[in-house]
Amino acid sequence: MTESSIPPRPAAFSYPGHGPNAGTGIAICHGFTGSPLSVLPWAEHLAAQGFAVSVPLLPGHGTDWRQLARSTWPDWQRTFEAAYLDLAARTETCYVAGLSMGGAIALLTASRHSVAGVSVVNPGLSFYDRRVRVIGLLKYFQQTTLPIQEDESTAAVTDDGDYSRTPLAAVHQLKKLFGASIRGLPRVTAPVQVFKSRTDAVVPPSSLAMLRRRLGGHLVEVVELHHSSHVATLDADAPEIFAKSTSFFLQHAHRPITSESS
Repeated sequence: MTESSIPPRPAAFSYPGHGPNAGTGIAICHGFTGSPLSVLPWAEHLAAQGFAVSVPLLPGHGTDWRQLARSTWPDWQRTFEAAYLDLAARTETCYVAGLSMGGAIALLTASRHSVAGVSVVNPGLSFYDRRVRVIGLLKYFQQTTLPIQEDESTAAVTDDGDYSRTPLAAVHQLKKLFGASIRGLPRVTAPVQVFKSRTDAVVPPSSLAMLRRRLGGHLVEVVELHHSSHVATLDADAPEIFAKSTSFFLQHAHRPITSESS
């Protein structure tokens, strides 16, 4: 499933491009309470194809839930956006990609900048738990909750830090991020590719339904993953994600790019 061993601790990483694809960059964003380790095999596969790849570590991640509670969604967005802009300045064509919350951040970045395309895996824009509707109030009465568990997940396990608890203050920030991403969807003009696990206990089907409604013809491909849970980049369908995203990046690498959006 993976192309090399996953390092024991999370950190930002990048790969220089080489060969015919050296001028194409791909900035990848990890998910909520995760780290770059969750997308490392994906990044390594793309780097092996010659793409320039950058995966930042978002604030509050790769440490513990206490640090996460002190971070905000603009912190997460700015960190990824800075990585994208740095990579775009060094390449001729630049994409954004992401897993789960990282998909929402990638889409928000695409609504603000002229990315070449967007490839996202189980992108989050909504929640299963209806209590999130009152999370802004609930966080004052309950500091943390238990993280979502996928009992039948076969994804490889990574050491992303101590996230044995999920701070509700951070969930409130996540809700705000989803709102900003949803509002930005009509401004996304790049082609979008989505991978969606058939079984996903973290992101509900409503997230994909929202993308279908708001992206229209810019949603050019939806790939259903039959054998993976939420962290599909570390699961059985990972090779399909790697192969089909590579084809997507190659297909759209030379499309006309419009001017930067505000």
